Amino acid sequence: MNFPRVRKILAALLLSIILLTTACAQQAPGRFDQVQQESSQQKKGQAIAKDATQGSEFNKFFPQASDGYQRVFTQEKKGFAEAKLKQDGKDVAVMAISDTTSLPAAAAKFSNSTKKISGYPAVEVGNTQTAILVSDRYQVKVLSRSPSFTAADREAWIQKFNLSGLSRLKA
Repeated sequence: MNFPRVRKILAALLLSIILLTTACAQQAPGRFDQVQQESSQQKKGQAIAKDATQGSEFNKFFPQASDGYQRVFTQEKKGFAEAKLKQDGKDVAVMAISDTTSLPAAAAKFSNSTKKISGYPAVEVGNTQTAILVSDRYQVKVLSRSPSFTAADREAWIQKFNLSGLSRLKA
């Protein structure tokens, strides 16, 4: 009898049986499986409100490029639109319009505002963001991406938005 050959066949057979039984065995659920299942089936509390304005509706209210600046739209989705402001090929600011029906807390921060820009309540967030709330619904925000782009620059660019047109926007 050829023992080395029988050993090889037995080893292959045992290995196949072990692989088959472990691959077909029921695995215990991982610690994140239940949370993943709940969040993927969840309908209530979605990030975007049903009646949020389409992002494409906001594009016409952004300021035009001027004075050596370029406007480059970077993101558009339901309830939000964003454009970068570039100067000499470098990002100096980001401009955005968002519908706060999806994030009521975004509108709530304006309730105690004492500052106004173009007649709308305004807030400064840190040293890099300036925002206003139009018609108690639309947040217009400019964020500095360069130290040379100051709070005064952010305020000036907010005033360049078509704010009266945005205030008349029907969702």
